[in-house]
Amino acid sequence: MKTQGKPRGERGKAETSMKIHPLNSIWKECPPTEIGRKRLLTSGNSTEFIDSGIASLNLPQPIVTRPTPIAPVNLPLSPARPARLQSIDALRGFVMFTMIYVNMLSGAGSIVPDWMVHFSDRHASGSGMTFVDLVFPAFLFIAGISIPFALRTRVGPEQSPWKSLGHIFQRSLALLFIGVLMVNESPDSSKLGWSAALWSALMYFSAIAAFAEFNPNRKANGSPQFWSKFSLALRLTGVASLVALSFSFIGSDGHRIITLSPFSLHHEWWGILGLIGWAYLTASLVYLLFRGERLALLGSMALLIGLFVADRSGTFNGLWFAAHVSFGETLGSQAAITVGGTLLGSMLLAPEMSLPRARIRFTLWFIAGTAAGALLLNGLYGISKNSATPSWCLWACAVSAALWLLLYFIVDLRPQKFIAKPLVAAGQNVLLAYLLSEMLPSLLTLAHFEGSADTSLAIAIARSAGISVAIVSLTIALNHSGFRVKL
Repeated sequence: MKTQGKPRGERGKAETSMKIHPLNSIWKECPPTEIGRKRLLTSGNSTEFIDSGIASLNLPQPIVTRPTPIAPVNLPLSPARPARLQSIDALRGFVMFTMIYVNMLSGAGSIVPDWMVHFSDRHASGSGMTFVDLVFPAFLFIAGISIPFALRTRVGPEQSPWKSLGHIFQRSLALLFIGVLMVNESPDSSKLGWSAALWSALMYFSAIAAFAEFNPNRKANGSPQFWSKFSLALRLTGVASLVALSFSFIGSDGHRIITLSPFSLHHEWWGILGLIGWAYLTASLVYLLFRGERLALLGSMALLIGLFVADRSGTFNGLWFAAHVSFGETLGSQAAITVGGTLLGSMLLAPEMSLPRARIRFTLWFIAGTAAGALLLNGLYGISKNSATPSWCLWACAVSAALWLLLYFIVDLRPQKFIAKPLVAAGQNVLLAYLLSEMLPSLLTLAHFEGSADTSLAIAIARSAGISVAIVSLTIALNHSGFRVKL
């Protein structure tokens, strides 16, 4: 910084700035003038006093050090959110497309080879599985991966645990309720008094509306407050419609879904969404208990598999709750798959596992461990999706983790856009895609559309793939418009 005033003696060059003005020496040698005293009395700035007093005496001005302004720093109020891993969305989209595809293909009948249908469809007994038997557990695993990401903002010393529990129970009950409605399938038209296909279509429409969220991305008529109120009205209408439909249901044997006196809920099983709901509830409670402690999550996974063994030995026989929910299968091995996903999701959020090498190493060990466990337990109960045996459970964890690792390479680390982009887009609204695919048969019945039987496997594959692409494309379009189904 250049000096102010005239050079002094041989020090005509820039001098080092003084940090404190020599006020005492200036006062003694050169008392300030009256003007300077007035400015001292009227101003709280010592620099202004020195400038005015010394300038009136025609003395060289001392060097004044002024503080360098410091730019404000905006410190985050909370830890930075980790970058979103698109490979999770891609895995979700791939599994959803596969689920729609195999469901459509199953209607083709005997022309479909054994390896393209559930193992139990062609084998009344025995041990084994096909890739079709790994689709449902992949959703259980993905639900587990999402738990740490969904609950990370809801856990902590400043967050109420009751609020987190309320959120978990709300999502679980929603999945259970829709699952029960779906598993009862269609009512009896003659006893209902109107079309069973219309009842089913309205049930799916109501389920979509009950959990809809519409927030247009582009400029649209109406303010954000308007669309928020619109979404709320849509959800309330959907919930009211679901309740009305559930009470109006009458099955072919005269049973109803809900009766109030005495209260009963009719279900032969909980359905796909219901089973996901039980597994989600169990894994979420485990995560709230242990947070990101990976060793505790691994132990919980082993303990849940142990419930299957205990259930097979008759430990829970006679319990009232066991008559409605299987401890060994639903709350045991199936929930263990979801906890396995939670373990992987917790790893992805751990600061010490942020590098790709650490994530890859952990996942490879996870795959190796679960595959080894599946081989060791195979002789005990065999492999069976319907019975949810421990070997099937562990194979599902290993294969699902391997699929994620593959997508992690081609979506996050070395992005292949022609693969990543459609899969990621398909995985951002999977519940809507699933409900649309399940509603399609009812809509075709209402439209009096009767498709011809597939005459060859190639035609069946093309038909199933075409329908799957159409449903996923419609879901992506609705998602881009701002329409989502979110529990």
